[in-house]
Amino acid sequence: MSYDRNALMDLLRSESLQRGDFTLASGKKASYYLDCRKITLHPQGANLIAQGMLSVIESSGDLPDAVGGMAIGADPITASIVTVAGQRDLPLKGFMVRKEAKGHGTGKQVEGPVESGQRVVIVEDVITSGGSAIKAVEAAEAFGLKVLYVIGIIDRLAGGAEAFAAKGLELKTLTTIRDFGIEPE
Repeated sequence: MSYDRNALMDLLRSESLQRGDFTLASGKKASYYLDCRKITLHPQGANLIAQGMLSVIESSGDLPDAVGGMAIGADPITASIVTVAGQRDLPLKGFMVRKEAKGHGTGKQVEGPVESGQRVVIVEDVITSGGSAIKAVEAAEAFGLKVLYVIGIIDRLAGGAEAFAAKGLELKTLTTIRDFGIEPE
C-alpha cells in the first residue's frame, strides 16, 4: 500500500480531532485536541502513518539505522514503521526512550537493537512545543546515537520547529494544523 495522505487526513479529522477546552502536555491551553493514539493504534491509521513516514525518510536520501522516540506515544509509530520497513526489506530498526532510566535490570533509558554511533530519526505524534521529542533527542544523544531529524504526524505550529532548529535539527511532518483549516493558537 502506498501513502495516501488524503486517507490519513480523513482519519485524523474523523477519529482524532476534538473541539473543546484542553490542557496540552506542554501546559498550554487549546481549543482543539488531536488524540493521535486513536490513529496510531488503528489498523489503517498505523499503516498510513508508517507509509507516510517511510516516504519522508526515503525521500531524504539518507536511510537511518533506526527510528524511535519517547515512550509511550512514539511506540506504536515506531512499531508500524519497522513492520512496514521489514515488509519492504529495508534494514530499519526501532528503539524506545523511557522517561527515565530503569532502576533495575540493565538500567537503560534507551531500549532496542541500537548501538552508540548509529544514525536515527526521532518519531512523534503531535508536535506542539517539541518538549517531549527534545527529551527523546537528548536521551538518544546521551546514549551515543546521532539524531538526523525529527518526524511527526502533525505540527500544531506552536514553536516545535523553532525548538528543534535551535538544536540544529529539522522537523519534518506529514501534516500541519493549517491543513485542517485551523490557525495556530
